[in-house]
Amino acid sequence: MNSPAQFLLTVGGILLIGLLTSAIGRRTPLPRVTLLLLFGVLIGSSGLNMIPPLFLGYFDLVTDLALLMIGFLLGSKMSVTVLRASGLAAIGISLGAAIVALSLVSVILVALGVPFQLALLFGCLAAATDPTAVYDVADEVQGSTPFSDLLLNVVALDDAWALIFFSMGAAFIASFNGAGYAAPLMSGLWEIGGGVAVGVVIGLPAACLTGRVKQGEPILTEALGLVFVCGGLALWLDVSFLIAAMVMGGVVAVLGRHHEYRFHEIEHVEAAVMVVFFVLAGASLEISALGGLTVIGGGYIVSRAIGKIVGGWAGAKLSGVETAVQRWVGVALLPQAGVAIGMALVAASYFPEYRQTLLSIVIGSTVFFEIIGPVFTRLAIKQAGGRS
Repeated sequence: MNSPAQFLLTVGGILLIGLLTSAIGRRTPLPRVTLLLLFGVLIGSSGLNMIPPLFLGYFDLVTDLALLMIGFLLGSKMSVTVLRASGLAAIGISLGAAIVALSLVSVILVALGVPFQLALLFGCLAAATDPTAVYDVADEVQGSTPFSDLLLNVVALDDAWALIFFSMGAAFIASFNGAGYAAPLMSGLWEIGGGVAVGVVIGLPAACLTGRVKQGEPILTEALGLVFVCGGLALWLDVSFLIAAMVMGGVVAVLGRHHEYRFHEIEHVEAAVMVVFFVLAGASLEISALGGLTVIGGGYIVSRAIGKIVGGWAGAKLSGVETAVQRWVGVALLPQAGVAIGMALVAASYFPEYRQTLLSIVIGSTVFFEIIGPVFTRLAIKQAGGRS
């Protein structure tokens, strides 16, 4: 079979399976994300090995597209009204979840005999949450509610805190080891600051110029053009394209007051990309990595889960939000994937002596959190949102 035929049959089959998993997800406790990941595992290299290698080669591109669209949609939900309603609470909850997860993971791993420098790196990685899984579950369960809006704002800030803490932690460890701390610190500042700058530079004219072809309603061509240009520029400059997309979406949402429907058109394309993304993510998961989880891996998983739950509760309590949100918001933050793996790869390049341990634990725990985490996210949204 020739390559175009393989490609089209694979895409078509995955999209049709996505429809089936959505129907099953509405009738079972398992969210669509977990079902798609499990289906990907089944047909991937750890299972029946049915996905052509040619198609798996596009996984990085699909991942970038999915994160760009999610980042843009997360940012576009940050209207003035939403920011007034949940801005301070989102900052408090995201910061609490990140700090407690970082601290608890570091302390527990040191207690298990892990060197302090490596334990601190794991702590920084623990702060990150997978925005794609949380967004998809929130959208699948019940759309826009006060809790889901708050949760998405928390997730939008969560990875920003993770990148900040990671750059600071890596700089401290480099200095502690006698190496120069400037490289990891400057790299982190460039990635975050550059992402913000790209988002602002593209977002400002976009807020004024979009929504003019079809008055008050930005069309799909405009939305995709902005997302692709933003992502391409961010990748070219080697800055965080996730932060760039979120900032661009936020600038357009806040300043584009003539928009009546914002960029909902992009959600139609995003839905198809997400189906392909989660199936390929499942297909690329190495289930054998779970067998490599030692006591250290188990300690990381347990301490990160407790840290997110307790930190989310503490941040929500200090922010004065209602009791149901305090109880469930941390539970919804368990998924972890691409950002953590990306930071682990960067850390492995800075500290090659920790490479093997870092990557084996992070990859193994990612398999666990990506399959189990969305189940808890769905439970939290239903319980806190008050809808069965």
